[in-house]
Amino acid sequence: MDIYKINDIGELIRDNAYVGRGIVIGKTPDGQKACSAYFIMGRSANSRNRIFTEKDGVVYTEPFDASKVEDPSLIIYAAVREYENKLIVTNGDQTDTIYEKLQEGKCFRCALSTREFEPDAPNYTPRISGMLTFEDQDFTYEMSILKSADANGSACNRYTFSYAPLPGLGHFLHTYVCDGNPIPTFQGEPERVEIPDEIDAFTDKLWNALNEDNKISLYVRYTDLRDGSTETRLINKNK
Repeated sequence: MDIYKINDIGELIRDNAYVGRGIVIGKTPDGQKACSAYFIMGRSANSRNRIFTEKDGVVYTEPFDASKVEDPSLIIYAAVREYENKLIVTNGDQTDTIYEKLQEGKCFRCALSTREFEPDAPNYTPRISGMLTFEDQDFTYEMSILKSADANGSACNRYTFSYAPLPGLGHFLHTYVCDGNPIPTFQGEPERVEIPDEIDAFTDKLWNALNEDNKISLYVRYTDLRDGSTETRLINKNK
């Protein structure tokens, strides 16, 4: 087993009907840009009734058809937002928890110590989060997953991973292993994946590999480490 293998993200997910929600963070091969991406999938009508919108630099999940919303508590939230030199990406309202704790001078790990997995028994969906910190024309990043300790949701286990970025390498963290009932929770460390230089190449590969029936929205952001400029792509299945 090659523990340093870098996977093609398309090959990892192409034949997997349901990986849930996913975060990718990494660095382009030329070493000049930071990549961050977030996608959502859904099986129920309530979950599928969503789109991404971007307002004042914050990416939100919002209803596509407000009249059909059943329970907004776990599906409507700010997914991507900035605080000073940090970019926060998560699959739930813990985005705001991290943002608020940073304002108080607390750290990423400290913020997430106040949260746990989603209360959606029997799945107990993990909360996954990432944060990029930009400094001196480079960046570091952290990723986190909050998971149920057992099948009954009796306790929460918290795992945090800290990375020094390497050119061409990214890490991919998603909520589920595959489809199921209940849906099996992601296992192990974030997966090592290739990050291309071109944002369109990465966006197309990821979107095209996600299951056609279950994919909903994708947001990709490339940040130029030299001048801080950004390039983004936003795709919604619902139009």
